[in-house]
Amino acid sequence: MDEFILFFRLDIITKEKQPSPEQLQVYMKQYQDWIAGIAEQNKFLGGKGLSTEGKVMKSKGVITDGPFAELKESIAGFIMVQAKDFDEAVALTKSCPMLNGEGNSVEIRKVSGVHNQE
Repeated sequence: MDEFILFFRLDIITKEKQPSPEQLQVYMKQYQDWIAGIAEQNKFLGGKGLSTEGKVMKSKGVITDGPFAELKESIAGFIMVQAKDFDEAVALTKSCPMLNGEGNSVEIRKVSGVHNQE
């Protein structure tokens, strides 16, 4: 089994696009149910949400406020799953409730072994 990271991209800046507290409760329940389904298959490896604040480090020591303040779409969080291949990772992602939001996306990346110290 390979490891995959799923980045959740959505507009976390535009005030009008933010859910009401009631909507957020519904969305969180849908998300938790989706994660539970992945966990039941023993494919959930963990994940975290990300704050809206950050810094971007560029070459030559240039530091800017971030993340990517010029873009509305930001990475709101991520999870890691295990799957036999990209097709299975995509299949796990297809039912992600975040994809129901206009403009939202999930980026699926295979975790490579570049940093392994074996």
